[in-house]
Amino acid sequence: MGYTRRILDDELDELFPQVPAIAIDGPKAVGKTTTAEQRAHGLLRLDSRANRESVQADPELVRSRARPLLIDEWQKVPEVWDVVRRAVDEDRSGGQYLLVGSAAPAPGATAHSGAGRIGRLRMRPMTLSERGVAEPTVSLRRLLSGARGPLDGSCPLRLADYTQEIIASGFPGLRGLSARALKFQLDSYLRNAVDRDVPEQGLAVRKPESMLAWLRAYAAATSSTASYSSLLDAATPGQDDKPARSTSIAYRDVLTQLWLLDPVPAWAPPGNPLARLGQAPQHHLADPALAARLLGLTSDALLDGDGTPIGPQAGTMLGHLFQSLAALCIRVPAQAAEANVGHLRTRNGDHEIDLVVVRDDGKVLAIEVKLATTVDDRDTTHLHWLAGHLGDALLDAIIVNTGPNAYRRPDGIGVVPLGLIAP
Repeated sequence: MGYTRRILDDELDELFPQVPAIAIDGPKAVGKTTTAEQRAHGLLRLDSRANRESVQADPELVRSRARPLLIDEWQKVPEVWDVVRRAVDEDRSGGQYLLVGSAAPAPGATAHSGAGRIGRLRMRPMTLSERGVAEPTVSLRRLLSGARGPLDGSCPLRLADYTQEIIASGFPGLRGLSARALKFQLDSYLRNAVDRDVPEQGLAVRKPESMLAWLRAYAAATSSTASYSSLLDAATPGQDDKPARSTSIAYRDVLTQLWLLDPVPAWAPPGNPLARLGQAPQHHLADPALAARLLGLTSDALLDGDGTPIGPQAGTMLGHLFQSLAALCIRVPAQAAEANVGHLRTRNGDHEIDLVVVRDDGKVLAIEVKLATTVDDRDTTHLHWLAGHLGDALLDAIIVNTGPNAYRRPDGIGVVPLGLIAP
C-alpha cells in the first residue's frame, strides 16, 4: 500500500524547507514516523537499544548522520534535543532535523526549551477527509476568511456511518481491521500505555486497574467539562477510602504527556466582552475510538443509546462521541490554517459554543455540533447570542451535523455535514 497523505504534510511542505528543525508530537500509532520518513534521508531510531546506548554515550553522534535526519522517539535520549538546538545555532538553513516523539520528556530533561530553534507541530489521528470516506467540499480555511460565501456539497455519510467511524479509529494502522482485531488492538494499546508507557514517564502506578478505571471515567466525560473530582468519584464508586485528588491530577498529567488526552481549552475573547465564562477544559481522548473501547461500546450499542455520559452537558454517549469526532476533524485543519480551537461555556451553563476556532487576530469561527440530520431555529440560539456580543469579530457561524447537504440558512448561519469539512 502507498503512503496516505495527511493534512500535516501540507504544513511540513510549507515549513520544513525554511525551518531547520521541527518536532512532531502526538500519541503512538498516529503516523508521525511514516509521515516524517517521506522527507528524511537519514533515520535514527532511539527505540532501538543499540542506537540508544551509543547515542547516550555520545549524543553528538547525531550530527554526523545524513540530513534531513529523522530522530525517532527522541525523548528516550532527551540530550539529543540540546544537541540539535546547538547544531541549529551554528547552521540556520532549513530542512535539517525532524524529531518524532510519542511522549513529552519530563520537566528539566532538556537544558533548553528550543524556542526559536526547534518548531513544534501536533499530529492527531486521521480526520474523515484523510480517511477518504467522503468528498469534502467546505474548506475550514475559507470559513476562517470571513467571506461567508455560499455552501454546497452532498455527503453520503449517514448516522450509522459516522457511528462506525467513531468505532473504526483514526490511527492509520488500525484502519480496515476486523471488529475483533480492532478491539484487540485498542485494548492492547490502552493496556500497554498504562503498564509500560506511564512508568517510563516516571509515574509508578501500583494498581494499573485504578488508572484504567480513571480512563474509563474520563471517556464517559468526553465532550463535557466534568470536574476532575467527579471523574475520581466515577472511577471509584462505593469506595470510602478514595484516592487523593492529587492522584487524579497525576493521572491527567502523565496521560497528557503521552498525548493520550487532548482536551479543548476554554476560550475567552480579548478584552472579555462576555462575562461569567467557565474556565474548565472540554475533555477529549486522542481518538474517540479509545473512548468507545474503554466504555465497551460498539456501533450497535451506541445507536441503541447505550452509555451514560458524565458531566454537566446533556445528551447521549453517541452525541458526545460524535462531538469528539467533530473536534478532531476541526482541530487538524485549524492547525494547518494557523488557528487555535477552544470552547465556550458560561459558568451557569446558559450558553455554550461547542468549538471556537480563533485566528491570530482574535476573530473567530463559531461551531455548534448537532447529532441530527436537520437544523431548526432552536439550534441557532447560542450562535446568535455570540454574534450579538462579538459583532464583526465573528467571522462566521456554522452548525456541523449528520445531514446530507451543506447550505446557508436565511439568517446567514451555515449548515455543514461533518463529512464535508475540508482543510
